[in-house]
Amino acid sequence: MPAKKKILLLATGGTIASKKSENGLKPQITPEELLEYIPQVKEFCEVSAIQLLNLDSSNMEPKHWKKIVHAIREYYDAYDGFVIAHGTDTMAYTAAALSYMIQNSTKPIVITGAQKPIDLEITDAKSNLIDSFLYASDEKSQGVQIVFDGKVIAGTRAKKVRSKSYNAFSSIDFPSLAVIQDGNIMRYLPMLPYEDEVRFYEELDENIFLMKLIPGIRPRVLQSIFENYDCIIVESFGVGGIPKSIADEFYRLCRQYPDKLVVMATQVAHEGSDMTVYEVGHDMKKYCRFLESYDMTLESVIAKTMWMLGNFDLYSVDPNDIFYKNINYDVIFGKNRKC
Repeated sequence: MPAKKKILLLATGGTIASKKSENGLKPQITPEELLEYIPQVKEFCEVSAIQLLNLDSSNMEPKHWKKIVHAIREYYDAYDGFVIAHGTDTMAYTAAALSYMIQNSTKPIVITGAQKPIDLEITDAKSNLIDSFLYASDEKSQGVQIVFDGKVIAGTRAKKVRSKSYNAFSSIDFPSLAVIQDGNIMRYLPMLPYEDEVRFYEELDENIFLMKLIPGIRPRVLQSIFENYDCIIVESFGVGGIPKSIADEFYRLCRQYPDKLVVMATQVAHEGSDMTVYEVGHDMKKYCRFLESYDMTLESVIAKTMWMLGNFDLYSVDPNDIFYKNINYDVIFGKNRKC
């Protein structure tokens, strides 16, 4: 009989570890207490636990991602896999960030949480944790994934699409990697063939601004954004473009600040951007140093941009080569298309 896998639980707070307080739910349950609710995981793995953070995930920041990565790096050789208990509100951001900050991991790094606290009689917390430990203990598991409501989603493809229901996450424009049902893992995709050793990145450029376009947006907001941020991610309408109401000022600022990077994304969850379709998209090429998100999720665009700017000199390397490199299934349709 093969030895049980050694899995490290990293607790970061979230609904899964919350109890009621006078002001609403608050993370209070320790990782050791979480494990007491799921004694059956001892049948297939040996679990150690660390209280790494204790946050409502709305308070999760890039500095906390760095702390998670540092912990996994420190314990990487001692364990066969990792389970991160996390709040759902920013889980997709953390999953995307870890996908870029921990690359080529042949060990699974599983992120999970719950829509209901684990101490309630009716909760999704127990099943999500059990599924996560089961998946983290499997020989074929690797890399960064979210395990939630019986689905295994690549860390770069997850998006929270429901605020209360148990099926809170969807895999955007990409199939789930597997489903877990009645203790069985049914895989849809094979493992990625990692040729390089695991690599950890702990640098991020947090000086990123997400600008969501709305009908009637005015140009006076732009000057301060260009002055103060290294990169502007534009969450545009439809397949992408800059509306006439701000176009002149936007392109003027692109010329005034040629070092600033612009990334064009879309407000539409599915099917991605395509700046070649409309005139408002074509004009970008004339004036701006920009990248296009194509089929990437917004969470991945934000995390990948932070990682890229934090680790590479974009004047000595082509940003296209970095941004469009497929990492953990993050960009498929746009990876061979360059602006």
